[in-house]
Amino acid sequence: MDLGLSQRVYVVTGGTRGLGFATAAQLLAEGARVVITGRSQKAAEEAAARLGVEASGAEGRAVGIAADNADPDTPQQVVAAARERFGRFDGLLVSVGGPPAGVPADQLTDEHWRSAFDSVFLGAVRLARTAAGELGEGGVIGFVLSASVHEPIPGLTLSNGLRPGLAGFAKTLANELGPRGIRVLGLMPGRIGTERMQYLDSLTGDGDAARERNCEAIPLRRYGTPEEFGRTAAFLLSPAASYLTGVMVPVDGGALHGF
Repeated sequence: MDLGLSQRVYVVTGGTRGLGFATAAQLLAEGARVVITGRSQKAAEEAAARLGVEASGAEGRAVGIAADNADPDTPQQVVAAARERFGRFDGLLVSVGGPPAGVPADQLTDEHWRSAFDSVFLGAVRLARTAAGELGEGGVIGFVLSASVHEPIPGLTLSNGLRPGLAGFAKTLANELGPRGIRVLGLMPGRIGTERMQYLDSLTGDGDAARERNCEAIPLRRYGTPEEFGRTAAFLLSPAASYLTGVMVPVDGGALHGF
C-alpha cells in the first residue's frame, strides 16, 4: 500500500534515538523528508546522517538540528528548518524522553515536577500550538504518549501525572482542528525494546528477570521492536490514515485490556 508520503515533510522531535529515530526511519523509507531534533547539534547531525544511510535512497532527505522541547523558541525553529530545507511542512511528531523514573511520589520535589512539566507537557503543547497555526488541510500532529494514559505504571509517577493530561489536550485539539482538515492523534507505546525500557527494567535489580516477567503479561509474549512502533507511527502520520483523528493508539502487543 502506498502511504502517500513521497515529498511530504515531517518534524520529529527527540529523533536521535529510540522511538523518534525509528519513526523518522520509516517515514524516510516511504519517501518523506524529515527534520529531527536532538539535545546537541552533533548528536542531531550524526543521527540524520545515519538515517540517510540506513534508509535506501534517503541521502539528503534528513536534517538534524539541536533543539530542546522545553525551550519556547523551539517550535518556530523546527518549522522554519522544515520550510527552509525542504520547502514545506506537513506534520509533527512530538517525542520526548521519559522523565526521571524510580522516585517515590512523596519524594518528588517541586523542581522535579516543574522540569518534567516543561519538557513533557508544556513543550509538547507549544509545539502543537505552533504546528496548528502552520499546517494546512491534510496536516497532522502526533504525540508519543504512554500506556500510563490509561493506567498508572509503577515507578513512573511523573509520567503518570502528565501523559493523561497531554492525551486530553490532544483530543481537544483534534476536535478544534478537525474542521480545517488537520488531524491530531496519540500513540501509546507499551513495552518496546529501547534503551529507556532496558533502563526501566534494570531498576528492579535484575533486568533480564523483569523482562521475562513482563513478557508473560503481554499477549504476544514479547517486547515490541522500535521498528514495529515506527511503522505504526508512519502509517498514522500518513495520508493513508486520513480518517483517523482524536484517537490514542496502543502499540503494546495487546497489553492494554480495555476497548
